[in-house]
Amino acid sequence: MVQGFDVDVVVVGAGFAGLNAAARIAAAGRSVCVVEARDRVGGRTKPGMLAGHVVDLGGQWVGPDHRRLIALAARHHIPLEPQFEAGAKLIDYRGRVRRYEGLIPALPTLALIETDRVMKRIERMAAAIAVSAPWATAGADALDRITVASWLDQNLRTRGAKAMMDIAVRAVFSAEPSEISMLFLLTYLRASGGLEPLISVRGGAQQDRVKGGLHQLSERLADEVGRGRLRLSSPVSGIEQDDEGVTVQVAGGEALRGRRAIVAVPLALLARIGARPAWPALKSGLAQRSPMGSVIKCHVAYATPFWRARGLSGEAVSDTAPFSPVFDGTPEGAGHGVLSGFLEGDAARAFTGKSEEERRQAVIASLTRLFGPEAGQPIDYADNDWLEEEWSGGCYAGLMAPATMTGYGPALRTPAGRIHFAGTETALESTGYVEGALESGERAATEALAALS
Repeated sequence: MVQGFDVDVVVVGAGFAGLNAAARIAAAGRSVCVVEARDRVGGRTKPGMLAGHVVDLGGQWVGPDHRRLIALAARHHIPLEPQFEAGAKLIDYRGRVRRYEGLIPALPTLALIETDRVMKRIERMAAAIAVSAPWATAGADALDRITVASWLDQNLRTRGAKAMMDIAVRAVFSAEPSEISMLFLLTYLRASGGLEPLISVRGGAQQDRVKGGLHQLSERLADEVGRGRLRLSSPVSGIEQDDEGVTVQVAGGEALRGRRAIVAVPLALLARIGARPAWPALKSGLAQRSPMGSVIKCHVAYATPFWRARGLSGEAVSDTAPFSPVFDGTPEGAGHGVLSGFLEGDAARAFTGKSEEERRQAVIASLTRLFGPEAGQPIDYADNDWLEEEWSGGCYAGLMAPATMTGYGPALRTPAGRIHFAGTETALESTGYVEGALESGERAATEALAALS
């Protein structure tokens, strides 16, 4: 074991969770070092270029309740811009493309009534969840034994309502309804105030974007930490702790010694970090049972935002096309237009590892079906396959299958000796979003600082 201490706290991971934890520790007058496997900061946010403008290849939107993220942007005088939403939306359902207004797409009457009913029921169920300890909620065992798909099968009769709920679940979780437990879904919704805010633009989680890209806020947060405290391109291979401190082993042989450590990486990647003593059984089991969502984010540029001239918002969903949902991703003030969207769940797994051109062709085909022949004439294309990202393994966040939350959930935020844990998966607010990452870093820093005092 290395003797002496390099810093008070070693933070593993330079996404928003790790950076916020480190910034708070530094602001408290304690020494800190951040080690990051990637050659950049930002975690599951990432910049890209499309038609001469920066686009977000990862996390993008800011909701009105994302107060920490809004405050970070304001501190650095980086403005927000509204997500464009004016006009009708499109739904491709059972082979026909229809226009609609409002939150719920145009469906046959019975399907529309049933969709509204089940959404309201899910909202009531989510409101009853004890978000800090969902496993202790009345009826938690039964809810955690069943997948979302099974619950929907038991509670829906019309094909249209089932299709709409499948689309909504896929859009929120980047997963199929058969992959996650009902208790996990309800807990996730509870952390953001319900289902409606998560699938809405105005007043919801997709209300605003960061002008110039959300990723730049991770750069500003890194500046707050201090660039001299960051070690990029430094994968952590192991963490060893004793009665006095923690030693973080970095690939290549470097060892960093701290009194405390904060691990701010996706749960699914925890098994790649060897631990002595070994990770607690529940923490290890939770990591093994928390795979990441499956998503490929895609942007398509056009000479003009032609859909706006037709009175369309650019929002679209499909029950069969692989590219869904879709939003207007046009940068404010740009001369061209952009449609942005996702290959998610089974669709993402079908296209991961394929060439960008193969994905481009599938995306353009989906958009042409939705928006007509003009969508077949793009001027640029960019995407990011998050399943292929070595240090993410997917997006947006870790998922929990049946029996995971009740069996292993109590280990989610529990420190392992001198090691504390952060990451959007551990958040009590806005789980799965950058806001959740910031909140989790705040909590982990508070824990570490209290232990140091």
